[in-house]
Amino acid sequence: MKTIAAARYLLADLLRSQLFLAPMLTYAAVLAILFSNDAGAPPEPWAASVLLLYPISAWLATTVANSEEPVGRTVTVVAAGGHGPILAGTVVVCVLGDLLLIVTAVGVPVIGTGSAPPALIGLGLLAHLGTALAGTAVGLLCARPLVHRAGWTFAATSGVVLATALTPWLPPVGTTVRRLGTPDVDLWGGTLLDLGIGAGALAAVLAVVLAVLTRRA
Repeated sequence: MKTIAAARYLLADLLRSQLFLAPMLTYAAVLAILFSNDAGAPPEPWAASVLLLYPISAWLATTVANSEEPVGRTVTVVAAGGHGPILAGTVVVCVLGDLLLIVTAVGVPVIGTGSAPPALIGLGLLAHLGTALAGTAVGLLCARPLVHRAGWTFAATSGVVLATALTPWLPPVGTTVRRLGTPDVDLWGGTLLDLGIGAGALAAVLAVVLAVLTRRA
């Protein structure tokens, strides 16, 4: 219940600040450009939207994590009963935002082609989710409480994204993009593996953040 309450508070605060508009509108605008002409039938168009989702989900995560000033966050932590509910609520808000982006990215090519098998749509959703979780992990790693200054947050997030997004053999982003671009390979096995890697990366970052917060308390 504490996590749900924290997530509701953080979501309301984020909506009030309107800081979420920048990453989400950027994603929508670039998707509109990518899919404005005949992008082809899924899953090929999803390779581009997956690659785009990675930095956008990282950007959204830093926005959510840094939406409150440090003094206000201290008050929120006390009211929530500790750092755990706030951290969990932050993840919930990030994932909710990611899901909105994912549904948009998967749905537009499907609507454009008229139809797609449910299994293929599920594959697209999971492929995007794995990348979004990895992007969320990067964003939380480069935001408060680990990185305090906005300039350093931007530099660190950009550096990590660039270093990990454009390597075809590096999971979960590079391998997902390559796999969707060559759909004759085994899509499901690799997609589920990359989803697990993305979730594992997020869990590892959350453990690091919680350990740092506990040590500072």
